[in-house]
Amino acid sequence: MNTLAYGGPGPGPGPWILLFPLVWAAVILTIVTVARRAGWRGRPRPWRPAVDERSPLAVLGRRFAAGEIDEEEYWRRISVLEEHFGRSNLTGPGKGAA
Repeated sequence: MNTLAYGGPGPGPGPWILLFPLVWAAVILTIVTVARRAGWRGRPRPWRPAVDERSPLAVLGRRFAAGEIDEEEYWRRISVLEEHFGRSNLTGPGKGAA
């Protein structure tokens, strides 16, 4: 048993000491994973879009930005979408107003 703990006849902990950083990394990774799945998110992720890219508002905004429609048509279509679907249904399924 002492051979496993101390690595042989010489003094010192032996090669088993190298496993302790791996054990601590696994413990910390487990805690972070459990915390994230439980609802803790930390700071917001900048690469996630706030609005679904396929929503009518996003498509309309891209068309306006690209110059395909003018400002008058943009506001007219926005008002029609809000009137027909309501603001909360424009941002995608299951999402609230942006």
